[in-house]
Amino acid sequence: MSPLDVIVFLGFVAAVVFIGLFMSRDEAVASDKGASDYFLAGRGLTWWLIGFSLIAANISTEQFVGMSGQAADWLGMAIASYEWMAAVTLVCVAFLFLPKFLRCGIYTVPEFLEYRFGSFSRTVMAVATMVILVGVPTASVIYSGAKVITVAFQGQALLGLDLGNMTVACWIIGGSAAIYVFVGGLKACAWADLLQGAALIVGGGILAWLAVKALGAADPTQLAAHAVNPGATADKIAETSGLSRFWLLNDAPAAAGGKLHMVRPSTDPSIPWTALVVGLWIPNFFYWGLNQYIMQRTLGAKSLAEGQKGIVFAAGLKLIVPFIVVIPGILAFNLFNTDLRDEAARKNEPAIAAMRADSAIVYPMDVRFAATHADLAAEVYRHNAALLHQPAEEPVDAAALQAANDALVTAAKGSALVVGTRLVAYDYDAAFPTLLRRLLAPGTGLKGFVFAAIFGAVVSSLAAMLNSASTIFAMDLYRKVRKEAPARELVRVGRGGVLVFTIIACLIAPGLGNPAFGGIFTFIQEFQGFISPGVLAVFIFGLMVARTPRFAGWLGIILNAILYGALKVAIPDVSFLNRMAICFGLVVAVLTIVTMVRPLAQPVELPTQNVIAVESSGRAKAWGLVVIVATVALYAMFW
Repeated sequence: MSPLDVIVFLGFVAAVVFIGLFMSRDEAVASDKGASDYFLAGRGLTWWLIGFSLIAANISTEQFVGMSGQAADWLGMAIASYEWMAAVTLVCVAFLFLPKFLRCGIYTVPEFLEYRFGSFSRTVMAVATMVILVGVPTASVIYSGAKVITVAFQGQALLGLDLGNMTVACWIIGGSAAIYVFVGGLKACAWADLLQGAALIVGGGILAWLAVKALGAADPTQLAAHAVNPGATADKIAETSGLSRFWLLNDAPAAAGGKLHMVRPSTDPSIPWTALVVGLWIPNFFYWGLNQYIMQRTLGAKSLAEGQKGIVFAAGLKLIVPFIVVIPGILAFNLFNTDLRDEAARKNEPAIAAMRADSAIVYPMDVRFAATHADLAAEVYRHNAALLHQPAEEPVDAAALQAANDALVTAAKGSALVVGTRLVAYDYDAAFPTLLRRLLAPGTGLKGFVFAAIFGAVVSSLAAMLNSASTIFAMDLYRKVRKEAPARELVRVGRGGVLVFTIIACLIAPGLGNPAFGGIFTFIQEFQGFISPGVLAVFIFGLMVARTPRFAGWLGIILNAILYGALKVAIPDVSFLNRMAICFGLVVAVLTIVTMVRPLAQPVELPTQNVIAVESSGRAKAWGLVVIVATVALYAMFW
């Protein structure tokens, strides 16, 4: 970055930190007013703080790297379902979940389970949530933030530290977020999110505009070489520009690789059309309604009406996100597929070197690797066949070669041989970082602003996750042991948890670039499936079925983890979203049976608080309806 970019970057970051910590100065010293000051911002958040904070906590490099990468790959616009279905989910959460949570006056989502199902259910959910939260989304956001640094600043150093080293970049990202949340608590996060959320949307919009502009000026011959639409010839591309080129290059049937459709074939490994019916709703309702690091913002609302207006505001912002994340990912492949191929080659280098050193490792490959690196793919196939003592009769095309190689990999799994990392043709997780590197010219201050927005997104999400993990540790686990612990002690314990959780996540994060995980976005969704269907089923019964027995709380969560793990091992080819739907259906069936067999004699009486107003907002309902109608219109446009 140029000196001007550095000044803009540091100035923006310093302003965000100063405003966040200044506005949370009372909570930062953990005053005697209570732990709610540190963990829930004194229950005084307004709707605009809640709305921007929800978006900033949610949108991070998980989306800008993971979701953008999935869009650059085969999914295209279909990955936008995570955003547009979330808009509808948020409206439902505002009027179905939030009123009951605020009436109870809870600090954490697991706390509700104690009131409804008992202490053991709360502990089970708290432990499961904390483990998944630290090991999956927190580590993933650190990795994806570090991915931006390593791709955008290749070969550069900061204070003697190699910014191209993934481990170094992970500790930079994790350490920055830990310091921030350690000092200021939730209110610091919320005020910082107000600035960072707005900057994120503006910065993403600028990059999307630059990408469309670059597409209009690109060489038609090079664009045609990687177009999924067979009708996108160089001559036709030359006749169009900007968004018209985008549609021409990517408009083809979904089964033929088209990237402008929301509906994917039922065999799609990530988002089959069947997942839109049930499977995708499960992680959406879990994430937006029962996920502590998201709900913590709404639990800190000054009233139910403010919380509902904030959630609906966030729902409206979610409709914008695919235009600044998903479409740029598709554009990145259209424009810079050569860069993505070079990044993949760099990732493949250690495996290729080990193979040529006669390692006893069998290597899988994707079909695009077999197509774009025909000679190397054949070499890998011969290596694998020799290890398994199989004849190496090379198939006639790339698809057949990849299928034959997969058969060798499957055979190796039943032997003493080790299966290595999958060799890939393109590093799709590098799509968004490549846009940053190629489109943002130094010297204008723009690069500094966009990088500040991306850095702020990482810090916001990590701060939210670390703050919520520490809240669960302090309020759901530590306070059960030290029931009379004062507010200051709980805050100290929470801050200690922030440091420990950061260290754990930073140790996990560098390994998440392994192609075996299928991309960072898939990794996050896949492993949250161990808890999300079970938790959602338990809360549905807890909120809506008054006579469900108290032991059903822990039973549903534990049963889901067992079922999901068993299905993952037994039928690994089933999409994880369909796997979630199966587990959700089975858990609901079991809870229905136990409710019929062992119903409670009397419904559980939930506690009520009288600190904040719990009247619903009519204005939020009206705008919620507008959001739902807009979502339907967007689906119709890209169906």
